[in-house]
Amino acid sequence: MNLLTPDPGLLFWMLLSFGVVFFLLAKFGFPVIVKAINERKEFIEMSLLSAKQANEKLANIQAESDKLLADTKAQQKKMITDAMQEKQRIVQAAQEEAKMSANQIIEEARLSIQTEKEKALREVRNEVANLALDIAEKVIGEQMKDKELQKDTINRLISNL
Repeated sequence: MNLLTPDPGLLFWMLLSFGVVFFLLAKFGFPVIVKAINERKEFIEMSLLSAKQANEKLANIQAESDKLLADTKAQQKKMITDAMQEKQRIVQAAQEEAKMSANQIIEEARLSIQTEKEKALREVRNEVANLALDIAEKVIGEQMKDKELQKDTINRLISNL
């Protein structure tokens, strides 16, 4: 037997067994394999499509996130600016109120001083009038009869000075 030359009977049975196996595979095996391959292909295509959609959604979410972050920063900046303006307004109002309060206190002090001054002048006039009466009584030697009339006369004389 030579290894390189095939025997015709062996060749026939090999072809027949190959044909039966091929027929069985073509009838029962290949459709299942093709169906599995097609399902796998569809699954891969759906996965790719889902991945593409997920990437698009992620890009949209990223864009929205960036926009929200920018809006938030703008709002934060506006809030800080508004707070600074409000602070400035409050400080200015407090300064004005302090000035008004100080002016009011000064005016009240001025009025109080004026009142005290007038009171002191009246007291001094009364004292001077009493002293003048005492001196006049001692000098004249007699007491004038009406004290109120004496005081009015002395006040009039002091006002004329």
